[in-house]
Amino acid sequence: MPTYKQLYFCTIATLLFLATALPAAALDFSKAVTVGSGPKTVVEFTDPDCPFCRQASLYFDKRPDVTRQVFFYPLPRHPKAKEKVQFILSQKDKASAYHQVMSGSMDGVQKFDASPDGIKLQGAQMEIAKKAGVRSTPTFMISGRIIEGLDLKKIEEALGK
Repeated sequence: MPTYKQLYFCTIATLLFLATALPAAALDFSKAVTVGSGPKTVVEFTDPDCPFCRQASLYFDKRPDVTRQVFFYPLPRHPKAKEKVQFILSQKDKASAYHQVMSGSMDGVQKFDASPDGIKLQGAQMEIAKKAGVRSTPTFMISGRIIEGLDLKKIEEALGK
């Protein structure tokens, strides 16, 4: 059971995150990967090697009412994540490459090809994530709410079942 002091600092950290985060409307969606075509928008900050991000991807794939605007935030503890992101962002069909990588089917690949444009876009997405206050993956922006982690209850409350 967390102590009062731990809860206090957790609450303060969350408030600071919310106070410094950019609203979704301020994000440059021209740099995002669009996945889906539903009427409800989900802004997704993800890491291709994060197991919770992969579970979230599977969940949203089953939601035809959602369009995701995906920004990548590869975590340093996942050494291949940045290469995978650059690979995705180098492809003509980025949404298809996103699905391919997030499915895990490319986990055994040793070297990922990336274009200069894909590498540049990966850097731009990292800056967007930092300005948005993202610190962990997955992080979602849904209907003005920020949801850190794969909290399906909160996600479904924000989207409606």
